[in-house]
Amino acid sequence: MLSRTAAHAYWMARYMERAENAARMLNIMHHMSLLPKIAREGVREWNAPLNITGTLSEFCGRYPEVNATNVLHFMTFDRDNPFGIFESVFRARENARSIREKITTEMWESLNATWLDMKKAREEHKSDRDYGRFFEWIKERSHLFRGVTHGTILRDDTFLFVRLGTFVERADSTARILDVKYHILLPSLQDVGGAVDYYQWVALLRSVSAFESYRKVYRDVIVPIRVAEMLVLREDMPRSLHACLDEILEILTEVNGPSGTEARRKAGELHARLHFGEIREIFSQGLHEYLTDFLKRITALSQEIHARYFVAVERRACSEGDVPENNGLFRSPAIFGGAGGGQS
Repeated sequence: MLSRTAAHAYWMARYMERAENAARMLNIMHHMSLLPKIAREGVREWNAPLNITGTLSEFCGRYPEVNATNVLHFMTFDRDNPFGIFESVFRARENARSIREKITTEMWESLNATWLDMKKAREEHKSDRDYGRFFEWIKERSHLFRGVTHGTILRDDTFLFVRLGTFVERADSTARILDVKYHILLPSLQDVGGAVDYYQWVALLRSVSAFESYRKVYRDVIVPIRVAEMLVLREDMPRSLHACLDEILEILTEVNGPSGTEARRKAGELHARLHFGEIREIFSQGLHEYLTDFLKRITALSQEIHARYFVAVERRACSEGDVPENNGLFRSPAIFGGAGGGQS
């Protein structure tokens, strides 16, 4: 399989997963902003999605104030934000266009229709009140694309790299969302265990479609240590870190065969930490420290995947003078689907 084809398939899936995860996060933030809060707490709350994606400094350099309207626009329709929904869908579509012969007609039509409808939504957008409906629509379109992919594509290497991109992005996103809730959105001491604290943990669970699963598994009040256990260690929770690493390790093993690579070793090491981990040990060392270490390791794994499978693309990017993005990945036409990373 050509490294170019693998890169396009991988990033097509990552960007569509990124758009869905951004929609999940912003939809919850939008609902939470309706709670009565003093101005300072409101600013801290809207810092959260910027901290999750590591784009706070970029945002502050272009927007005068951190508030709901500015952050929602930046994270939804801003063409210069590679972590935003609009640009993520555009890049997913451009990567799909580059490998039309390797994906099915249904996959292409699903992504292309999403892109065309989203351009229309951007032009017609008038009020912050429109965002809730838009975020639900993005989630539905992502679900449709994933379902069409699983239902139509040949189970070959292209399919494996589509799955690999999905789960690498999902693991990174789940860790960031949990870390930001635990350290940035923590209420004041008098609110711990109160209505605001409870609502925030419910919002977190809903953002990863885990609220009903939590009630089914624990049948008890929502407490931080159990939320963390579900989203970090439970392998039967589809968006947990453990479940994502189960998939990543399986995919890399299938791609590599018996020979093995450094990427598979890194994935296996990270998987073992999750498979044999205990939530009380994680809390004793600090959840924030654990998640920070996980994000470093998943980034290192992502970079190793690039070095192992997309090396031809990266070498071309270096020769053309492209530079790494914040996460260390190259902004190259072959990966991002258009010259200059698809910027307008």
